[in-house]
Amino acid sequence: MKRASSVRAPRRAVLAASLAALSFPVLAQDAAPQPDKNVLQSVVITAERRVENIKDVPNAVSAISGEKLDVLASGGQDVRFLSGRVPSLNIESSFGRAFPRFYIRGYGNTDFRLNASQPVSLVYDDVVQENPILKGFPVFDVRSVEVIAGPQGTLFGRNTPAGVVKFESVKPSKRQDGYLSLSWGQHNTASAEGAFNLPLGGDWSARLSAQVQHRDDWVKNTQSTGTQETEGYNDRAVRLQALYEPSKTFSALFNVHNRELKGSPRLFRANIIKPGTNDLVDGFDPARMSIDGINEQQLSATGGSARLKWNLGDVTLHAITGIETVQPFSRGDIDGGFGNAGKLPMGPGFIPFSVETSDALRGHRQLSQELRLESAATGALRWQGGLYLFDERYTMEGKDHLSPLTTSSEQTNKAWAVFGSVNYDLSSRFKLRGGLRYTQDKKDLLTTSTNTARLQSQAGTRAHTDDAKWNWDASASYALDKDSNVYARFATGFRASSIQPAAEFNPQSLAKPEDVRSFELGAKSEFWDRRARLSAAAFSYVIKNQQLTAVGGGNNANRLINAKQTQGHGLEFNLELLPVENLLLTLGGSYNSTRFKDGALQVEACGNGCTLRDPIITPANPAVFKFSPTVLIDGNSLPNAPKWVGNITARYTIPTADGNEFYVYTDWAYRSKVSFFLYDSVEYTGKSLTEGGLRAGYVWNNGKYEAAAFVRNITNQVRVTGGIDFNNLTGFINDPRSVGVQFKALF
Repeated sequence: MKRASSVRAPRRAVLAASLAALSFPVLAQDAAPQPDKNVLQSVVITAERRVENIKDVPNAVSAISGEKLDVLASGGQDVRFLSGRVPSLNIESSFGRAFPRFYIRGYGNTDFRLNASQPVSLVYDDVVQENPILKGFPVFDVRSVEVIAGPQGTLFGRNTPAGVVKFESVKPSKRQDGYLSLSWGQHNTASAEGAFNLPLGGDWSARLSAQVQHRDDWVKNTQSTGTQETEGYNDRAVRLQALYEPSKTFSALFNVHNRELKGSPRLFRANIIKPGTNDLVDGFDPARMSIDGINEQQLSATGGSARLKWNLGDVTLHAITGIETVQPFSRGDIDGGFGNAGKLPMGPGFIPFSVETSDALRGHRQLSQELRLESAATGALRWQGGLYLFDERYTMEGKDHLSPLTTSSEQTNKAWAVFGSVNYDLSSRFKLRGGLRYTQDKKDLLTTSTNTARLQSQAGTRAHTDDAKWNWDASASYALDKDSNVYARFATGFRASSIQPAAEFNPQSLAKPEDVRSFELGAKSEFWDRRARLSAAAFSYVIKNQQLTAVGGGNNANRLINAKQTQGHGLEFNLELLPVENLLLTLGGSYNSTRFKDGALQVEACGNGCTLRDPIITPANPAVFKFSPTVLIDGNSLPNAPKWVGNITARYTIPTADGNEFYVYTDWAYRSKVSFFLYDSVEYTGKSLTEGGLRAGYVWNNGKYEAAAFVRNITNQVRVTGGIDFNNLTGFINDPRSVGVQFKALF
């Protein structure tokens, strides 16, 4: 199989030139006027496609921006650094930096296939990133991150029944300014990030942003065969934006971006879980592995967008055109060990059979187009509506490197939608909102193989789906006073049918479309002379025909199923405080309870002797090639759905006599235990995880320069964060402690 190419010379040159330009001296501008540090600054969001104060939006929205983003991303972190940093958000991956999986209010998808659809949509600069590989694009030069919880089936529409994670890059301006940030830490973890506005003159302005991240391989192989070192990476990304503003009635923002990743897939380690517990085995060493296969990963992604805006008096027309392409390749030693029962020696522990596979996308292309008309007149009535088009195609290639089998699955996905939303103020205090969207979604898939005898084709190799759905939402908010609102929101969401292609270990499977109905009550307030801000919500939702991926088991299957009903409910809050001068505190938390409600729902459980806590309805029987028991999972919680999530940050400033400042910043995130799979077992229940960071720095020259030292995962807590259940007690872990330094300069 032809592998994805390595970093191409022209793109490497562009990235190198970008960073070189960032360090080139430019005219230093006077720093912008400093905001009043004795009050909390207003938070402006676009959660409902309009610019609004966060307290006025009748929806649970969390926003992260500015210094907090910079701190959390210290030490070369990828997008997973957001996990647990806002209520009800969890992010995990079995692919490392390339394929993050998002969960909001416990609702997500564990599917690792390259055509997996997710119920959490990621929107980057107004363009949906549909394929899960696209969702790992690095976070740099970003103005804000918004996490919008609950169904967003009207204004965002596509695959948003759990919510939306929305990124907005810093836009170009005519100010000749920018920044450069350099950091270095353990394992030669180095990051260079920067951006600056290009002085084009006239009606044009442009902004060039880039990030380069590197980490040495720090895990060594105890075996002489296979990959000898892993867990390092070279991750490079660049974004060029150009803004054309010839008049007050028209603007055009163009965006071209690229990412090149060469690194390591998720490192699977055989038998690292102690049988009968969810503890790591005695003597476990995170810096050692024992594999005999190849671990490698490469990714190339390029995209662009055009966001046009016409101010036509009482209405504004938006046209958003996007194109995205991505070519990933990932190969790994899936059994996590060396040798097997028929090929001694073997280890660590018992290895029934060896597995080494790779996956890749070829010819990927995603096109999207949105036309949205928005009222611009003032008054009690405001509205917006539009048309959305989506067209995606690609070929998935999967290869078993230990047998002569390569499968190729071509998938196309075409969808369109019309939508509208209305805001109406019954009075200055009582306000209503509502929206409606109609979506049609079609998929076609065809699978071929180099060895048809080994392909599980009994359920066919071709599939077609055609789904249509109306979604709606309605909300009401009431202002208790000018600083406090209460609201109620009803909303629905929709995810179209999914197709799992036929493969070596599983036949083709389809999952019917799922929909969700949600109800939310919330309150938002600023108080204590704007030194405190609180938002809180209580919610419940019911999912009908939730799409689930039954992964693994002794038969190594990967098939789609539907749960008749899933229920979830919970509470969440965000609190910001300025309790005393020079101290800023933030505190967030959530409680999520999720349950399958389907008495007939069953899956194949682990094939490696794990300790099951579910009712077994059909035991394992190796004599007929049934290597794992079948269990009922009614009443189980959703996988990777922690019941409790909490986070806290604290920043204390020590001003100096000359107007500079020292500061200390600490941040902590907690999630309670999670189940890795649909079934419930002792070994595959991940322990609670608490990760904290500490940063101390000095800021001088009116805020233009900053030097800091930082520690990530300060307690060096090591946890199993996921598993492979068909072979042995294989797992993977979180990153260990990282210590480093950072320098940042504003120009």
